[in-house]
Amino acid sequence: MQYQPIEDYGIIGNMYTTALVGLNGSIDWLCFPHHDSPSVFAAILDHEKGGHFHIQPAPNQKGQSHVKLTHRQLYWPETNVLITRFLAPEGVGEVVDFMPVGLSADALGYHSLIRQVRVVRGEMTFAIACQPRFNYARDTHELDVTPKGACFYSSSLNLGLATDIPLHRDGDGVAAEFTLQEGDTSVFVLQAVAAGAGCGLPIAPSRATELFKHTVSYWRDWLAQCTYRGRWREMVERSALILKLLTFEPTGAIIAAPTCSLPEQIGGGRNWDYRYTWIRDASFTLYGLLRIGFTQEAAQFMNWIEARCRDLNPDGSLQIMYGIDGRRVSSEELLDHFSGYCHSQPVRIGNEAHAQLQLDIYGELMDSVYLHNKYGAPISYDFWQHLRRLLNWVCDHWQEKDEGIWEVRSGRQHFVYSKLMCWVALDRGLRLADKRSFPADRNRWLEVRDRIYEEIMDCGWNPDRQAFVQHYSSDSLDASNLIMPLVLFLAPNDPRMLKTLEAVRRSPNQGGLVANSLVYRYNTAESDDGLAGEEGTFNMCTFWLVEALTRAGQVTPHYLDDARLLFEEMLGYANPLGLYAEETGYSGEALGNFPQAFTHLSLISAAWNLNKALGEA
Repeated sequence: MQYQPIEDYGIIGNMYTTALVGLNGSIDWLCFPHHDSPSVFAAILDHEKGGHFHIQPAPNQKGQSHVKLTHRQLYWPETNVLITRFLAPEGVGEVVDFMPVGLSADALGYHSLIRQVRVVRGEMTFAIACQPRFNYARDTHELDVTPKGACFYSSSLNLGLATDIPLHRDGDGVAAEFTLQEGDTSVFVLQAVAAGAGCGLPIAPSRATELFKHTVSYWRDWLAQCTYRGRWREMVERSALILKLLTFEPTGAIIAAPTCSLPEQIGGGRNWDYRYTWIRDASFTLYGLLRIGFTQEAAQFMNWIEARCRDLNPDGSLQIMYGIDGRRVSSEELLDHFSGYCHSQPVRIGNEAHAQLQLDIYGELMDSVYLHNKYGAPISYDFWQHLRRLLNWVCDHWQEKDEGIWEVRSGRQHFVYSKLMCWVALDRGLRLADKRSFPADRNRWLEVRDRIYEEIMDCGWNPDRQAFVQHYSSDSLDASNLIMPLVLFLAPNDPRMLKTLEAVRRSPNQGGLVANSLVYRYNTAESDDGLAGEEGTFNMCTFWLVEALTRAGQVTPHYLDDARLLFEEMLGYANPLGLYAEETGYSGEALGNFPQAFTHLSLISAAWNLNKALGEA
């Protein structure tokens, strides 16, 4: 078994956890029972040791794979039910993968992963191999094969694989081959089991079909809340469905991505764990969800944010990221026994950046609260008291250096984006206080807000580059400054903003950040971030450029034409299912953790604003 391209995966889930299903029918990533639980299948990080659950056409009698076998994947329309198709001259087979949702805790199929295998033309012989590796392949397990499936018992988790297909032991996993005729269906159900309770009863094909229909109805009913009816509707709806999958239902938190340590450069060491919730994502999440009608999800996430504001650090600050249940993030740990995706090491779990100072998070938090108060529901006085404390903390600390939005490991700087978002924090705090007539330290906030503005204009603007730069005393560009007109710091047609736009849009060889219509977050050759190697272009930065051009285009029409072309080109970099990783490489390949919430949020925002600028009719 070899590594598949990152873009060759689809995702399924139940708002507790997710699984990545490859184009070859193999589940190569599953953390269970939650998004941030240890992995059960992690072949995407080590194809030999990580563990997998594959169902695919069996080799012929000579051990050779089908010469003319074609693979296809699609989602059942308007759902997160994934279909992997295998097309060969002798037959067409399908694997339908989903996790049932909207069930009561005592219902059959609750918190399970269901794989329906069926043949729709001719006949096909399938091979199944289930090789779990518990706790990132660090825990051993016992195996019990029964006439109705198999049970896997580890020290931390017990799983049962229930099926009517006879399984045989294959090392510490199970395997089988079975042939289906046209119209036949077999079902495999993976679920947690109690020790000694057996692997669970197999689900009959008819019951599996009922669960399939129930799950389809759930997703369609949920998506019906979407109010977006503009251009690129299918891509916006797919992004919304992905964001819902990345939600943790008990708390409303949304993880940055369901994976860890997928590389930003093949063979490189920029490999991080994104199975956490960043405060930074708050405003983008709230904006994206509210714009397209998902007020309940926005309210749940706001409740999660409010809970974090009630549990501040001893010095009155926030941690930059939290666990999906609100716990504080652990330090990084290296999984040295994993070779990494395509031998990209190290493989990390946990995230050392949790201890960094990132001043921008307060702007994103206050912007999210402001938007929710305006478009969602009014905030409470008690919540305001916690926010007021945070705003005074910003007044005390905004002049400090920090690690910035990109979480550099080369030391702190006066990052322009961090100062910008401190300005946003105080600006939104003043607006909110005036709108709700809340008691506030208005004079102090106003004075500091204006000081920040003038300092950015004096120190963040580089007259030689004729652009806003990454940090004070720097002459390097940074794509995060494209946010300036989006947060109403500068008019989109302000001469300094237009010059920054033009500087960013030049190719890296000419000092810019755009190559092949894709945007790098900064030039790693110019900016020391404390990390070795290179990285791909950042997808969300490309969508930020689309938005900046869109807003400039409201005054200068040719920018609007540029925005539309750039957006259409960017849509072409999604995988066939409409999913994006964090980054895109030189050859259009997906890089980094996958799929990434931030990318899909920025797609929604860019589509909404561009569609409005082009004329909603």
